[in-house]
Amino acid sequence: MAPSEGAPQNLDASNWFVAMVKPNALSIATTHLARQGFPVFSPRRVETRHRGTKSHTGPRQLFPGYLFIQFDPESSSWRKINSTRGISRLILNNPKLPRPLPSAFIAGLQARCDTDGVLQELDEVKAGDQIRVIAGPFAHFISKVEHVTDDQRVQVLLSMMNQEVRVRLPQHLVQKTG
Repeated sequence: MAPSEGAPQNLDASNWFVAMVKPNALSIATTHLARQGFPVFSPRRVETRHRGTKSHTGPRQLFPGYLFIQFDPESSSWRKINSTRGISRLILNNPKLPRPLPSAFIAGLQARCDTDGVLQELDEVKAGDQIRVIAGPFAHFISKVEHVTDDQRVQVLLSMMNQEVRVRLPQHLVQKTG
């Protein structure tokens, strides 16, 4: 993997944008963007895939088909990104003066990635931990973990409408609090 495909080294979290990458062209796109002087960030996660009786564990794109690119929207040099080999198009909210992604989003991704751009797992959640649900219909609920199942689901007891409701959630939807 080219160094430019992983986590950006010593870069700030400002002025990051998203580009759609052509199918199977991530390596080509990152190489050509690096030659043009554009820092790129393509976070990956370790995933196990099963095919028949065999399984393979390896890194896969966190956002397949997309790539984060850093550039100064005040400069006109960013316009050449759309004609870069491997790039389908920049995803822009304003084609004349694009607004970057929130810095906190990119900073959070960068903080969770190692130097190769692989997303590191959060601390394991275990029974008794105080958690907050971060997404889904129970987002922002705070509860204690009652049990963690073998299939990595977290069982919590939520207080809703003056009733206690036992809910099982995927572990990636909860975050430890404190």
